[in-house]
Amino acid sequence: MMKRTLIITGIIVVLAIIALIVISKITSKKDIQNLYSESKRGQFDIVVTTTGELQAKKSTDIYGPDFTQSRGIRVMDIKITDMVLEGTEVKQGDYVATLDRTAFDNSLKDELERLTTYETNLEMKILDTAVTLSNLRDNIKNLRFTVEEAAITLQQSKYEPPTTIRQAEISLDKANRSLDQTIRGYSLQVEKAKSDMRTNKNNVAEQRQRVADLQTVLSKFIIKAPSDGMIIYKRDRMGAKRKIGSSVSPWDNVVATLPDMSSMLSKTYVNEIDVSKVKPGQKVEIMVDAFPEKSYSGSVTSVANIGEQLPNADAKVFEVLIDVNESDPILRPSMTTGNKIITKTIDNVIYIPLESVQAGADSIPFVYMKNGNRQVVVLGESNENNVVVDKGLEPGVQIYLSTPENAENFKLVGKELISIIRERDKAKKDEELRIRAEAEKAKVERNGQTGRGGMMGREGMPNLTPEMIQQFQKMRGSQSGGVSGQRDTAAMRRMMNMRKQQEGTRDTTARRRMNTQSGQRSGGQTTQTPEQTTI
Repeated sequence: MMKRTLIITGIIVVLAIIALIVISKITSKKDIQNLYSESKRGQFDIVVTTTGELQAKKSTDIYGPDFTQSRGIRVMDIKITDMVLEGTEVKQGDYVATLDRTAFDNSLKDELERLTTYETNLEMKILDTAVTLSNLRDNIKNLRFTVEEAAITLQQSKYEPPTTIRQAEISLDKANRSLDQTIRGYSLQVEKAKSDMRTNKNNVAEQRQRVADLQTVLSKFIIKAPSDGMIIYKRDRMGAKRKIGSSVSPWDNVVATLPDMSSMLSKTYVNEIDVSKVKPGQKVEIMVDAFPEKSYSGSVTSVANIGEQLPNADAKVFEVLIDVNESDPILRPSMTTGNKIITKTIDNVIYIPLESVQAGADSIPFVYMKNGNRQVVVLGESNENNVVVDKGLEPGVQIYLSTPENAENFKLVGKELISIIRERDKAKKDEELRIRAEAEKAKVERNGQTGRGGMMGREGMPNLTPEMIQQFQKMRGSQSGGVSGQRDTAAMRRMMNMRKQQEGTRDTTARRRMNTQSGQRSGGQTTQTPEQTTI
């Protein structure tokens, strides 16, 4: 029995060893296969990869109160105190949100009190005016009686002495003047009363309108859906969604939106380094993070002309809108998208994985081939995974994806391509220098930093390297043609000679005056020049 057990145990051990050997061989074969790749010929896409967010092409905005239509109402920000959850399906007229009424309720209370005060003032003005005008009318009536009495007295005194008659005439004249003055004062008082009444009535009307405006605005603090749809929170200028506790302003009073789900777009941002590659009409492959097994096609519809800086980002980015060609009910606004914008397609080229490309201290690219050679390659354009090989490889060649063991034993081939690589590098550097020189030239000209005669000196180009200065001088020389320099030199020589002659003449005349004056001061003993002796 013991012997049988040992035999069975031995068989199991042998089988286990055989299984391990087989598995190790299979694994080693797979590992070896994973170490290699193959150069391929075909279509090569150059892409710009970005992350974006789904949005509806068309949507209906849900607005809060329109404060701009209400005269005299000054508003800064109003908080959202309540709001339905994002994604809620609503019908037209359904409740959406409530805004904070506290400040406006207090304002309405103050305005109502002010309206009551204006109405009371109007009523008091009406009563005061009625009493004042009534007293004036009674006074006019009494003055007319006084005039009649004075006229009767004058008539009865016609047989009296002249002094008595004169006194009666004076009394009648005073009574007439007093009556005229009172009538004129009454007319002025009537006009003043009319003006005061208009002012008070206008105050009441304006205050009633202000109260009505406030009541209209407050009625819109409970926001309802303008149509059927799904609630999507509105994003503010900083990109944050508006929710309970957020604020709306008179200039941006959109609380939420109702998107049209039948047509969607992806809103993304492209780095300023890559934005020159992106053009409207380019094809895009769109992936949605929520559904990684699905992909959609699209096309670039617009690229922003002006860059912006997003929060918590250093580099400038440009907004890009991408239409989603397909319509899918599972797509929702705010879903994260991965966008591969195909900026360029090259047909019938050889390409290899980027990780297979190696480079030494001299920056010459090469690949390790399975046949034991180290092949120099001339590289072209690349994308995030592969790079085009312009020269050095044929399709179907097995190459290492990483540095192999005993790499120093691999034979270097394709040395004749090194000169081509260096020429390309030099041309690329020259082009970069040219672009930088043109940019510096434009900057200097804008700042007005020019030397004499419109030529720029070294101090006007402080940021230029010697190579850029040489390139810049070549550009200037090709523009001027090389002839104007000789004309300028000849002209400068003539001017210098004329200046020397004029300076010599001025110096001689000055010396004569000085010698004459010094001779007179020394007693007439003057040293005469040959010209003076001749004279």
